[in-house]
Amino acid sequence: DFRNGRYLTCSAIFRGKVAMKEVEDQMRNVQNKNSTYFVEWIPNNIQTALCAIPPRGLKMSSTFIGNSTSIQELFKRVGEQFTAMFRRKAFLHWYTGEGM
Repeated sequence: DFRNGRYLTCSAIFRGKVAMKEVEDQMRNVQNKNSTYFVEWIPNNIQTALCAIPPRGLKMSSTFIGNSTSIQELFKRVGEQFTAMFRRKAFLHWYTGEGM
């Protein structure tokens, strides 16, 4: 859940007929309105890219990629699951049988 973390950096990629100034203005507005979701110690942490050629069959498309601290919840859950399985020695026979 992205609301439990903060964005370190993010990238917004647009394809189609869009003015770069409009893209940058909107990304600035997003960052200002949602400043609590961004870390303050990385200035200008939104990257934008624009490709004027739209994807086939569409007028415009966009992609948002974010690097957020909320991934730690997933890592914690996977770590807990691994610990539980390792304590039971689950699946270890596959590795020890191969000489590990």
